[in-house]
Amino acid sequence: MAKDLTQELKFRDPAKARALAAAMQRNLDALGREVSVMHVCGSHEQAIARFGLRAVLPPQLKLIMGPGCPVCVTDGPEVDEAVALAQGGAHVCTYGDMLRLPGTSRSLADAQADGARVHVVYSVAQAVDVARAHPADQVVFMASGFETTAVATAAIALTDLPRNFSILSVHKYVPAAMEVVSRSKESNIEGFIAAGHAAIITGSAIFEPFAARTGSPVVVAGFEPLDILAAIVKLTELILERRPEVFNAYPRCVTRAGNLPAQKVLWRVFEPRAGKWRGIAEVPDGNLDLRPEFARLDARQRLGLSLDTSAVRDEAAAGLERECICGPIMMGLASPHDCALFGKACVPEAPVGACMVSSEGTCRIWHTYGGAPDLRQVEGRPAGQG
Repeated sequence: MAKDLTQELKFRDPAKARALAAAMQRNLDALGREVSVMHVCGSHEQAIARFGLRAVLPPQLKLIMGPGCPVCVTDGPEVDEAVALAQGGAHVCTYGDMLRLPGTSRSLADAQADGARVHVVYSVAQAVDVARAHPADQVVFMASGFETTAVATAAIALTDLPRNFSILSVHKYVPAAMEVVSRSKESNIEGFIAAGHAAIITGSAIFEPFAARTGSPVVVAGFEPLDILAAIVKLTELILERRPEVFNAYPRCVTRAGNLPAQKVLWRVFEPRAGKWRGIAEVPDGNLDLRPEFARLDARQRLGLSLDTSAVRDEAAAGLERECICGPIMMGLASPHDCALFGKACVPEAPVGACMVSSEGTCRIWHTYGGAPDLRQVEGRPAGQG
């Protein structure tokens, strides 16, 4: 049975991987210079690091992870809001990775340790169950994630919910952040790999205005090793031919139009607004806020929150936090190895920055899998001869 399963893994064929790497090299040789491309998904980075794909990339190609972790880009004051609600007596429900994410000084884990009622849930439906189990208390779901996860939050907002349930939306919208990165002259990104799972919802066509406006090609990719390598080959081809187009390299799951019923639900409940992404910038249309007609579910309005949560802040930021370079890492301006704290003062068991907290953060992934292995260190083989 195990052999049969292995044979079914058609997306992990070493010979095909080497052929794709060779095609990539031909494109880059024709370009005759270095090229930087960015993927914007923690799941892509997990696959790239886990399978050591950077070890087979041509040396002229720099593959960078961008702001593709929803936990990493949740801003400190947004965590402060959740901490303030928990300290004020509400039950706060959220996904596991959000628990240890630091606010401006405290995390929900800190509040939980002090006795606040903080619940880790695996779905928004479980948060609703908590509300039904505690009808006399306010229950708030801290809703994080990109457009894919926001669909689930939107769907439940359209159902008959308990009156004590509300939503603290920290949902983010990825295409808006790609605009910010593409405008950064420092990052020098020439093309983007878009997340296949998000594009299942939004469709590949959503990137067409972006590609035309910025001159940066976009390739939608799946998550198997050959998916990613094939996407890079296509991206280098589009860069070589100076074609700022969108190519769907994940057609077994993604269509040009996407999931129209899911999009209808998403935009029925949420609207994009400007908001701060941690370590990056104010991102126009980067936050997904509840529309005014859903104010009854908006924890900020129902419970009197504002972004001024100074009561839970420590004005003197810790020295280690000042040294953290998560922002430049998410903008593609630095790698985890450029951070003096990486793997020393900042480790998964004791994270300093957001990128080490989440399983989708670049630093956490590189710490787990080794990030960018150098084949020259493996059995003395020269790079490129693996």
